[in-house]
Amino acid sequence: MARLKTRLVESKTRRQLVKLLKMEGPMDSSALAKRLGVTAMAVRQHLYALQDEKLVAAEERPVPLGRPAKYWRLTPEANRLFPDAYAELNVALIGAVQETFGAAGVGRLLETRLEKQKSEYAARIDRTAPLDRKLHQLARLRTEEGYMAEVKRDGKRGFVFIENHCPICAAATACQGFCTTELELFQSVLGPGVSVERDEHIVSGDRRCAYLIAAS
Repeated sequence: MARLKTRLVESKTRRQLVKLLKMEGPMDSSALAKRLGVTAMAVRQHLYALQDEKLVAAEERPVPLGRPAKYWRLTPEANRLFPDAYAELNVALIGAVQETFGAAGVGRLLETRLEKQKSEYAARIDRTAPLDRKLHQLARLRTEEGYMAEVKRDGKRGFVFIENHCPICAAATACQGFCTTELELFQSVLGPGVSVERDEHIVSGDRRCAYLIAAS
């Protein structure tokens, strides 16, 4: 029983560690230990175990004094730990629509999906609310869909809306139109007088998708 309890605790800690790296990007073991409330030695043990599974990798970064610090990041292999909404099926369906109906058919598919999303989002996001509240409502909705979204205040430019995961990444890679309609969706639900600019893009190789949001 004690051994089982230990394994459950280890499993929980590793899930928290992986999620933290997903949300925050590369971190050293000391920072990870502080955030998780465990010792740096315990974190390193978990990291080495995850490294053996090819889920994390380390990179050295220079520091003002002493030896370079070791920063840990998730590998592409770790994507399997996070939801990807029927990746193979979505890509196959996009290919089938393209082959059967051509580019116009794919465009119509994206347009229909966008209009449905606009309607669903409008029902859950208060158009009369201040921009910060709208963004938090949007983040909650997107997180429910698997995007691991969050909002951060940017003192100079307003807000940064972040999606740490893309559950339709395979489909978006196969059809860039998904990313284009996403910008239109955000603009629609946030309303007029708000600028939406993509600053980071998972499909382009970035760790996350990030949007600069500001009242224009």
